[in-house]
Amino acid sequence: RKHKFHEKEGAYFISFATVFWIDIFTRIEYFDIIIEALNYCRKNKGMTIFGYCIMPSHIHLIFRSEKGQPSELIRDFKGFTAKKLLKAIEENTQESRKEWLLWMFKKAGSRNSNIKKYQFWQQNNNPIEIWTLKVFEQKLNYVHQNPVKAGFVMEPWEWKHSSARNYCDDYDEILEIDVNL
Repeated sequence: RKHKFHEKEGAYFISFATVFWIDIFTRIEYFDIIIEALNYCRKNKGMTIFGYCIMPSHIHLIFRSEKGQPSELIRDFKGFTAKKLLKAIEENTQESRKEWLLWMFKKAGSRNSNIKKYQFWQQNNNPIEIWTLKVFEQKLNYVHQNPVKAGFVMEPWEWKHSSARNYCDDYDEILEIDVNL
């Protein structure tokens, strides 16, 4: 089923994953590419970020497009990060899984007629519109609890690549967000 961004000015919760749910975000340089791209979108592309969490194989994001183009914003973000991450993997001499990763991305790309060589991200985003404060709090809690439920940390703010740190006073944030409750 094709999910769409119906309310162009609305806030949305989305999740997107790597093809085959491959754990890519296990090296700091790959996390950094995502953080830099989110920061760029926030400062230059009109992305308002309310919450995020970067997990090993997927990303959760609560955001809004100030320009009323959420679909285009996420499309461009995914396209840019896919190219940048693939290049980083290809050039990383320390990447022990390089051949396997590139083979998997090529395999995913061969299944999709729109892809020339490699497919990095799954195509679906499943946007869920945030229409009330209760829904916002529910989705933000889900985003922040993700690394806890996965067993990576005991408390949400312990996960470095999550906006849970932005909502706490005693932790350094790695990406500025646009709202603090």
